[in-house]
Amino acid sequence: MDNRKYNIYFNTHTISGIIICAVLYVMFFAGSFSFFKDDLASWQKNESYLSKGNTVGRDFNYILDSLARYHTLKGRDIDITLQRHQAGAYVAMSGSHDPVVQKLKPKKKPEPKRGRGRGRGGDDDSVFFTYDFSKRQEAAYADSYTIGEFLYRLHFLAQLNQVFPFRIGVPFGYLLAGVVSFIFLFALITGLLLHWDKLVANFFTFRPWHKPKTVWTDLHTVLGVIGFPYQLVFAITGIVLIFNSFLIVPYTKLFYKGDDDQLYKELGFGVKAAFPYAGSALRASCNLNQLVAQTAQQWPESDISLVAIRNAGDQNMHVIIQGKPHTDAQLNGLGERIYRMRDQAIVADRPPLSPPTYIQTVRGFIYHLHFGDFGGRPLRVIYFVLGLLGCVVINSGVLIWLVARDKKTIPARQRKFNFWTANVYLASSLSMLPVTAFCMTALLFLKKAGQADIYHWYFYPWLALSVYFLIRRNLALINRQALWLSAVSCFLLPLLDGMVRGNWFWNTFRRQAFDILFIDVLFLCLSALSVVVLWKMARPKQRQPEVPSAEKIAVD
Repeated sequence: MDNRKYNIYFNTHTISGIIICAVLYVMFFAGSFSFFKDDLASWQKNESYLSKGNTVGRDFNYILDSLARYHTLKGRDIDITLQRHQAGAYVAMSGSHDPVVQKLKPKKKPEPKRGRGRGRGGDDDSVFFTYDFSKRQEAAYADSYTIGEFLYRLHFLAQLNQVFPFRIGVPFGYLLAGVVSFIFLFALITGLLLHWDKLVANFFTFRPWHKPKTVWTDLHTVLGVIGFPYQLVFAITGIVLIFNSFLIVPYTKLFYKGDDDQLYKELGFGVKAAFPYAGSALRASCNLNQLVAQTAQQWPESDISLVAIRNAGDQNMHVIIQGKPHTDAQLNGLGERIYRMRDQAIVADRPPLSPPTYIQTVRGFIYHLHFGDFGGRPLRVIYFVLGLLGCVVINSGVLIWLVARDKKTIPARQRKFNFWTANVYLASSLSMLPVTAFCMTALLFLKKAGQADIYHWYFYPWLALSVYFLIRRNLALINRQALWLSAVSCFLLPLLDGMVRGNWFWNTFRRQAFDILFIDVLFLCLSALSVVVLWKMARPKQRQPEVPSAEKIAVD
């Protein structure tokens, strides 16, 4: 490779990586843990979705009866979206299409725990809440918030939407996550081109006893090559999933006259069919439980994903049931059955195991690749490990950048700036693991912890620990203390879970609560890994590669 191309690739890779390193680390770290979103939710609620004794009966009729206590259901559109573990659901009800109901006030003031939804009616009476089938209990989204949901949303920076409420086509947090994913794609490609000529040789080269820059360079190269396919997949699918609002705007304007709702329906989101409101009362009865049970029985190797009602209580009322095939039976596909309630007729029926359409194939392929839900827990563990290796690649890249610029020929002011850039990055990134374990430990002692509690026990300790590391101004010290705090906090988590809630390993194993057991074992393994790294760092001083400190970079 000639010098001109090498310099182009090197500068593009370095600059793009430094610009996005902090945000990218947060996305990789939180995204790695969000693979176990359902397990984290089970752990926090102390309710195993995998235990055989936790068989949940889904009573959809009870949900309708509960809604009818506070609202006139006539003319409503109701969507009951089942969660992946099938023990809970998101319930959204629109305003009524009936002009008489639109003028009525609610029968009773809705309970505060219900949030408002986006209704199409004019009575401002739409609602959105989560529902737990096992407890037959509803709750507002914020009240049912879990640490798994928090980390999942953090990995695409959803929390920034509350800090910066303005929109530039999409909410600010989503925009930033999309931009970072796009720049990350450039960093990946230029990094591969940069090492292309010596790709094989560098892959088998690791020199742990050499000077710091050599160690970090080998780590960055070897782990970068190992994780390149994984990171490339996540860069591309992340751009599509997060940045899709910008990507589809031209098509919305050109083909759908600005109607983005119709475009999303064409892409397979929600219910595509439209049913006009007739304005006359429905005389036939509707047993939602019976319809769902009948459909589920006739759809083997599939799970119900959506139960929707259009024009409730109207002569033109329809019930739409959607289902997704098990990934071990068929990777992609979406089943849909539509019941016309006035004569109980099935007007459309497409089983989930039918050959998927082109849109279903592409959309499902992107989703499955990004979320790693097609290979069970072993694949998600592999995704988790590769995600953490991506964090190591980012850290080593920042340290390579810093050491390469720690030269006497560089002005002291620029060296000071470089050091503080790395100091801020490492202080904020290395504190995430101990803060995550600390937040989850705090949740053990909180009753009915919600969104506000998780925000409080995560962001404030994260800020405090980051400021403490910044004040120390020693990167080697930050690394050692972050590892020590990670070892202690990750060890205390399963220990206190056993002491406070009785979730010792043998107890959760005996009652087959494998999701709760997995989280405790995971953090115990992270604690052991932190101890191993600390032990490896405690080798003889003459062989210990030193990280530049504030004094060495002449920070005044």
